[in-house]
Amino acid sequence: MYQQLETDILILGGGGAGLLAALHARRANQHLRIAVAAKGLVGQSGCTRMVQGGYNAVMDPKDTFDLHFEDTIRGGAFINNQELAWVLVNNAPLIISELEQLGCFFDRDAQGHILQKAFAGQSFDRTVHRGDLTGIEIMSRLKENVLMADLTLLDEQRAISLLKDKNGGVGGALLLDIRSGEFTAVNAKATLMSTGGGARMYTIAAPSLEKCGDGMALCYRAGCVLQDMEMYQFHPTGLVAGETIITGSVLEEGLRGAGGYLLNALGERFMERYDPERMERSTRDMVSRAGYMEIQAGRGTPDGAVLLDVSHLGAEFVERTFPGMAARCREVGFDLGREPVKVSPTAHFHMGGVRIDQLCRSGLDGLFVAGEDSGGVHGANRLGGNGVAESTVFGALAGDAMAEFASDRSQPVVHGKQIDDAIGDATLPMGRDGGENIHSIRKEIESLMWDKGGIVRSGLGLEEALVSLEELAQRAGTASVPAIKVYNMAWQEWLDVQSILTVAQLTCQSALARRESRGSHYRSDYPEPDDGNWLCNVMVQQDSEPRPRVWQEDVDFTRMRP
Repeated sequence: MYQQLETDILILGGGGAGLLAALHARRANQHLRIAVAAKGLVGQSGCTRMVQGGYNAVMDPKDTFDLHFEDTIRGGAFINNQELAWVLVNNAPLIISELEQLGCFFDRDAQGHILQKAFAGQSFDRTVHRGDLTGIEIMSRLKENVLMADLTLLDEQRAISLLKDKNGGVGGALLLDIRSGEFTAVNAKATLMSTGGGARMYTIAAPSLEKCGDGMALCYRAGCVLQDMEMYQFHPTGLVAGETIITGSVLEEGLRGAGGYLLNALGERFMERYDPERMERSTRDMVSRAGYMEIQAGRGTPDGAVLLDVSHLGAEFVERTFPGMAARCREVGFDLGREPVKVSPTAHFHMGGVRIDQLCRSGLDGLFVAGEDSGGVHGANRLGGNGVAESTVFGALAGDAMAEFASDRSQPVVHGKQIDDAIGDATLPMGRDGGENIHSIRKEIESLMWDKGGIVRSGLGLEEALVSLEELAQRAGTASVPAIKVYNMAWQEWLDVQSILTVAQLTCQSALARRESRGSHYRSDYPEPDDGNWLCNVMVQQDSEPRPRVWQEDVDFTRMRP
């Protein structure tokens, strides 16, 4: 019924966090058995590869860790885990140096110094980059190094369930081979969850297509505590290109940092209404909300967009400085250097996730979490350039911590019944007739979350969304899926929808609980921040029903107060 694989370290996710974790674990202990499983292709799927703008790190003598830390905490509206944020800003320059040693070429000036550019919400130009395709540079070099390491690479293997040992810790995971439809139970001393976020539950979204919150959903079902699940970042400038796969793809923040304008359909620079001091260089939450409100007020284009205009910077400058963005626009008929381009806010990044400590430990013995599956670093809003820094910084820390942990832990005992149960749950829809089309149900979820759980929320809308999500879960549970194993994409979509529904429900529950507006979370019925009651984190954990248990926890203002 299933194959078995035994390893010391199992890494779920083949992006920046997972690959750097694998390299660090290998460096720490040459004798460990290390397996990396990715839902797509290891090193060629995921969101790190899609990073355009760059990587925040203190490199200039005039910049300081304190400045980067303060920008990060203020950007996160003061509900970040401050110790995690301090780790981020202190370790980011070390990882930049390590990435260069691994072969990354970042842009430099004529004197050979690493170039750093402006990104919104920051008090210093500290974003390291490789043109406007920084993620491809980082992931290409990481994959080259992974291929030279002694690792087991498992392409197109999705995690179905975390496996528990006899003491309630995590002892590996059940994987499903997308190509063959066969299952593999992986027994592991240490498991890293680094599969990425769930922003694909919205109609307009930027992440790679396979991202559906699998990691957060699996950790929640295993008993982890999650935090800040209401905090979703919408990038202000997602390309609007009709019903194409590229709709929602991000036009990077450097375009605004370089002096780009945002215009409504009337030709007005509408940021004057929302943040007249910072204008287009305001934080992502503010600019996204402004664009959304302009569209809702009828000042957008007929197809629901506003306009990004960089033509005044000169076509030669734009095409030389942003070649990837110019090429992306040309693919759908826009000339970025010579005309305004249609954009819309696009679901981009989840600040929430599993609560971790500074060694990426989840609270469940044997389970580590890094990257977008984890929460706490960014608080209520992430600064552009801090995302890939977080993934690589904490991926590296997780690799070191897992190597030490796995060296001291005996092979866990995982009982077969939970494997059989997980396979039974995963194959439940196979061969069912008469149900609805799962792809249509997914579109309904995306539309519902965009309208009621997205950029602008209200208590009534969130309550309605939760009722609708319950109904959609019941309908999805009885959807029709062909009874074939090999590359059954309807089956994969059904599994995606199970994760999306879990993460969507946790998002709406947490958003309903937070009765204020803070960072990326905006409630039209509570439009102002309420520091007296809500300068805290919203936590959620599965209880025995199994319904989410939601509560508040105060922020530890160890380093900086509001």
